[in-house]
Amino acid sequence: MVPSLHSVTQLLLAWSNGDESALDKLTPLVYDELRRLARRYLRRERPGHSLQATALVHEAFLRLIDQQQAPWESRLHFFGVAAQLMRQILVEHARSRQAAKRGGGALRISLSQAGAIFAERDVDLVTLDDALKLLARIDPQKSRLVELRFFSGLTIEETAEALGVSPATVIRQWRLAKAWLYREIKKGEASGR
Repeated sequence: MVPSLHSVTQLLLAWSNGDESALDKLTPLVYDELRRLARRYLRRERPGHSLQATALVHEAFLRLIDQQQAPWESRLHFFGVAAQLMRQILVEHARSRQAAKRGGGALRISLSQAGAIFAERDVDLVTLDDALKLLARIDPQKSRLVELRFFSGLTIEETAEALGVSPATVIRQWRLAKAWLYREIKKGEASGR
């Protein structure tokens, strides 16, 4: 039986308010969705990536547990934060690999496979992360939109609900964010960042 969105949200709120038993009830309800997110991320990674979906889920879940006092607003908020944490874990992993190889072997993701943000090209995950951080400083809502659409895989309607805007606004901002990221990533690659 698929848990209702309401039950997940209620358990998140109870957990945020200090009910430890809520976490025990919440874990089996969100685990499969977290694994789906992890698999989605790892499909974009290079073949033979050393992290497996289960390890990525467990690391992200440990970090989520550390955020118990977070004011969880909804199921969408929880999964948005989970997706952001997974991205951070993968970027940290990529940065450590680059440092170990003195800059070589940069982790690549295929953006064409991940929703065709850019035409048939691979982008360094670290370069993408740097561009997203810059976008977050310039326009936090567009950065959040990219995280929700690209990394979390939310639909236009789910993203609109999570951001509290109309679907038309999401479509418009999604186009702008993709164009802006494309330009920033090209500049980053040209400068050798």
